[in-house]
Amino acid sequence: MKGTLFTAAVLAASIATAQELPQASPLGEVEQTVGLTKIEVAYARPSVKGRTIFGDLVAYDKLWRTGANKNTTIEFSNPVKIGGTEVGGGKYSLFTVPGKDAWVIHLNKNTELWGEDGFKEEEIVASIKVKPASGEFVETLTFSFDNVVDDKADLVLSWEKTRVVIPINADATDQALANIKEAQAKGDMNYGSSARFCLDRNVMTKEALEWAQKGAEKDAKFWNLHTLARAQAANGMPKEALATAEQSMKMAQEAKNEAYVKMNRELIERVKKGGK
Repeated sequence: MKGTLFTAAVLAASIATAQELPQASPLGEVEQTVGLTKIEVAYARPSVKGRTIFGDLVAYDKLWRTGANKNTTIEFSNPVKIGGTEVGGGKYSLFTVPGKDAWVIHLNKNTELWGEDGFKEEEIVASIKVKPASGEFVETLTFSFDNVVDDKADLVLSWEKTRVVIPINADATDQALANIKEAQAKGDMNYGSSARFCLDRNVMTKEALEWAQKGAEKDAKFWNLHTLARAQAANGMPKEALATAEQSMKMAQEAKNEAYVKMNRELIERVKKGGK
């Protein structure tokens, strides 16, 4: 932002600290667990207030702190990939270079910056380029998470009528498998959930069959039988998979659980066609 705004923000922050007055750009935080990784974003939230933001208040093709006051920060509890670029777990400042047709997103080691002064390129740990999009009007700068599916999520920046999406991948497979092995060693393993995880990721399917069998033997509910049917199908046992899925579907129908009725029906159709 412009130098006058920076000076005003510093003075406002100083006064607010001393007298506990509200700030023009209040602090905001958003967090989300993606896979097994906790992601936290902390930032000061300026508002439009009738101004033209991008291309005026925030200049195009120039470094921006991506908020007001102190730099915006993003913290990961585990390593992640940002737009395909690997980033270690830890806390980083988030800077951007807004453009009409493309934005550059920078993660920087220095998390104690005010404004753009002091930003050093040699402290950048990752840079990606993304395309901005038009969206509904948003008065106050907002970070949010969208499309949180499995180990992936989109960090979304929305302000004025601009929407910028930063893709994050926090693969949890290795950590989850380590957690399963640890629970197994301690004797407190959840057989059903462990089997389902491996089947969902298509890993350790042989072990998943063993765990699914134990889970169904321990508690023969329709959800555990469905998992067993999936494991049987994944291990080349179509006859067994069909019989188990039929049993699970019948129990789900009796329990009036339409979700599992549907899942079993779909599984039966796949297995009959030679699928898993």
